[in-house]
Amino acid sequence: MKTIAYYISDYGYGHASRSIAIIRELLKIPEVRIIVCHSFALPFIKESLNSDRVKYRSIKTDVGYFLAKDSIYPDKELLIIEYKNFVVDWDNLQLQERNFLQKNNVDLVISDISPLPFEAAESLDIPSIGVSNFTWYTAYDGLIDEGELKVYKEAYQKMSYYFSLAGSQEDWNVNTKEFGFFSREVDDNEVSRIRRLVNPYGNKKIIFLGLGMKIDVGTLERLPIWSSPDCVFLISSNVQVDLPNTFQIPAGYLESQNYIAASDLVISKAGWGMVGEAVSSNIPLLILNRPSMKEDQNTINYLKQKYICETIEWEEFKTFQINLSKIYKMKKATNYLLINQAEEIAANILNILQDSRRSFIKYSI
Repeated sequence: MKTIAYYISDYGYGHASRSIAIIRELLKIPEVRIIVCHSFALPFIKESLNSDRVKYRSIKTDVGYFLAKDSIYPDKELLIIEYKNFVVDWDNLQLQERNFLQKNNVDLVISDISPLPFEAAESLDIPSIGVSNFTWYTAYDGLIDEGELKVYKEAYQKMSYYFSLAGSQEDWNVNTKEFGFFSREVDDNEVSRIRRLVNPYGNKKIIFLGLGMKIDVGTLERLPIWSSPDCVFLISSNVQVDLPNTFQIPAGYLESQNYIAASDLVISKAGWGMVGEAVSSNIPLLILNRPSMKEDQNTINYLKQKYICETIEWEEFKTFQINLSKIYKMKKATNYLLINQAEEIAANILNILQDSRRSFIKYSI
């Protein structure tokens, strides 16, 4: 039995959902057991995996972003405070991680994309893989002073391998392999059920409006978008909008990718997890643009190069209504080549796990 310690960022549900997709592939191999290291979305992960070969360790893995009130933009001052609080005792955190890895006889460390485990893994000669479209070091560039970010920079430099996901602009001078978008598998029968539920006569367009589980927009219900003609809306369970043409995803519903696949258009910030679910089902994307966030811009640029998204500014969105002819046009243009990237990533992980001494080039499928 081989043991993987899988660290997942504590920011939102996107890192958790895409990690679940990879872990499900890894668990197809009976000789693998996994310890998930995470805190924010741990109940969601536990219910999604439901395997006796997965154990869970509740630990704060990073701080993510903090958003200004009633906004989709970062609260820079609060972010700096929380970041400093997280790294102030970094040496003791590293001692804690070394003890954990040794005690549990960990064979491989994977992180999406907490900086926490890389130094500890290197000190114990345990191979490590960063899996992401960004790192928190580059995400914080311009938000936190470069000198303060030295801790994160040195941590990421200790990665053994970097699995670069769609839109990544990272360059860490470590063994790197590129992968595209992916998501958890879609259940076609469930997609059909959802479409019948929200659009029983088939005469409406289904719009998924996803602003992310950590966005609290107090004026959301007053936006003109809800009055868009011939549209019904799918919204997250945390979005407090109660109108005749809105349908909340049930709070306990685990597989949100089915709701996205049931949509005719997804409107979202550029969170990689939700974008990956839309792209994997060839659903057109209208992205809320946040110019100050480098992660978002990298994802948007990648999507625009492949003609699979359009963008809208937050101020414009406040007065926006949906034009059905635009949906038809976007739907016609969306035709992304789909490959099961989660399966390919898992295969590469298993190759490294089997024999970490081989050169990286041999891990290609």
